[in-house]
Amino acid sequence: MKLQKIVVIGAGTMGSGIAQWFTQQLCSVELVDNSQAQLEKALKDIHTSWDKLAEKGKLSNAAELKTLISIKMIDQVAKDADLVVEAIIENLEIKRELFKKLDAYFGPHTILASNTSSFPIHLMAEAVERKDKFLGLHFFNPATIMKLVEVIKGKDSSEKLCRDLYAWFDSKDKKPAFCKDSPGFIVNRVARNFYGEPLRIVDTENEAKEKEVDAILKEVGGFKMGPFELMDLIGIDVNYSVTCSVWEAYDKEPRFAPHKLQKQMVDEKRFGRKSKRGFYKYD
Repeated sequence: MKLQKIVVIGAGTMGSGIAQWFTQQLCSVELVDNSQAQLEKALKDIHTSWDKLAEKGKLSNAAELKTLISIKMIDQVAKDADLVVEAIIENLEIKRELFKKLDAYFGPHTILASNTSSFPIHLMAEAVERKDKFLGLHFFNPATIMKLVEVIKGKDSSEKLCRDLYAWFDSKDKKPAFCKDSPGFIVNRVARNFYGEPLRIVDTENEAKEKEVDAILKEVGGFKMGPFELMDLIGIDVNYSVTCSVWEAYDKEPRFAPHKLQKQMVDEKRFGRKSKRGFYKYD
């Protein structure tokens, strides 16, 4: 499989990270968003990341990479992309509407993929004609560092396509995993308990208890980050949205239920590192 032209829809944290990673594989990448301001911020952050890596001697081709990535509005994108990865808000109807438009816009050879962290692929595939070329590719934040990519075969996804993509990611030093097409797939289904149980243990906002839980899971459990640190890194708003989606998808199974503390922090716009305040404070 050859992937040369990549389009990433959504210039938020995940989308920009995915776009940066594909560019670092020397693909030609177009990053798309409805907000010009968000696009410019994402491109600036990506360039800054490369400059810092170059200063540390960890990247020798920063100048070349900058020529391979561009920011576009959707109607400016070339129609001959090899792969389009959607990384927008976790809202099923909005995703379905987007994929309907993408299916009509791009050439017949283009692969369409969703980075959804919670919605079954077959529900989005209903919106497109090219069901055999539609699948899930779920990256993890930060996409430039986290090696795992969940490859999710929908009901009508081509078996060969999924295996070819698996092999392609494997050749690029990612760690692909085939996943069943079910809400939350592997990681986000398991992770609901990694976040949910600590939230229920702490119950109300208490930084000392949050630090204690994080320390125990790192020192005893062997995790690199505790659940509260990880929620702050991912974004409490993103984590809460995924929790709600998985909970709804499993008919409000109690073990997947969101916690009141998550909602409180989202309502207060305390999203974690990106807002400088979450479970912990950041300068």
